[in-house]
Amino acid sequence: MKTGSLLEDFTPAVNPPAEIDDPNDTKPADWIDEARIADPTAVKPEDWDEEAAFEVVDEEAEKPDDWLEDEPLTIPDPEAEKPEDWDDEEDGDWIPPQVPNPKCEEASGCGKWTPPMKKNPAYKGKWTAPFIENPAYKGVWKPQVIKNPDYFEDKTPASFEPMGAIGFEIWTMQSDITFDNIYIGHSADDAAAFRTETYSVKSPVEEAEDAASKPKASDIPKSPSNLKFADDPITYIKEKLDLFITLAKKDPIEAIKFMPEVAGGIGGAVALLIALVALIAGGGSAAAPSKEDIKRTAQQVKEKAVEAKDQVVDAATTATDAAKTEANKRTTRSTGKVE
Repeated sequence: MKTGSLLEDFTPAVNPPAEIDDPNDTKPADWIDEARIADPTAVKPEDWDEEAAFEVVDEEAEKPDDWLEDEPLTIPDPEAEKPEDWDDEEDGDWIPPQVPNPKCEEASGCGKWTPPMKKNPAYKGKWTAPFIENPAYKGVWKPQVIKNPDYFEDKTPASFEPMGAIGFEIWTMQSDITFDNIYIGHSADDAAAFRTETYSVKSPVEEAEDAASKPKASDIPKSPSNLKFADDPITYIKEKLDLFITLAKKDPIEAIKFMPEVAGGIGGAVALLIALVALIAGGGSAAAPSKEDIKRTAQQVKEKAVEAKDQVVDAATTATDAAKTEANKRTTRSTGKVE
């Protein structure tokens, strides 16, 4: 596509110039670098009229013989028709659109004739002094040239010294991009051999280390919604209960709607506690309960737990229905027709 020389076709050049402008040199205060100036001896002529107009009326002009002073420039369009749906009472009197008068196109002009304007021979504009060569002109000032203190000459700029690092500037939205084992040369075979000696040896080791350091599926913590009772009953109950309490502090109804199973479990636990207290209080110093009494009490506790859970679910459903009804009322009021 393009060819060039590192010594000649680069701006700035690979090799610095041997001489440079002196950065400490400044232009003298009396240096004149204006090549032309206004003639200081020039004087405006006495007959120079700066107020004269650029154009004046041509007094010698005469009206053409075919000029039609009685004809207007435009006339109503003879082909225009009043629209069928035009209502004079509502829309007013219908006026046809105007079109250019065809008679004016055949003549020199129509309407009132006025003499044309012409350039004013007395017009000269604003007077300014003419420019002359500046007798004190010294030319364009340039700083003096000195030897470049940083000058060097590299006749083989393509011969690089050993590189300790190479930087890349990449504009990308991706992360975790790394570079290693950079090869600069002209041989594809040498590049392939360098890859075999470096990248191909190191890459499998790095991939194995990455795989070994990745967390196992069992080590990844689970959120309360992903926990299973069979995996860890204690953690399952604790996480579920903590989440329910957190939600209930902000909105009890939403907590019941979101986690009805926890709400039902709490109700069952409360019923069981009440039943045990009643059993202990009623027994007093009587004999120990029989197996039948225990079965009967357990059945009653189970029924009360189911009843408590149903009540919680019913309460959540009722609250949800009430909220929907109120939302519908607000929607109806906000979207109703305004009269």
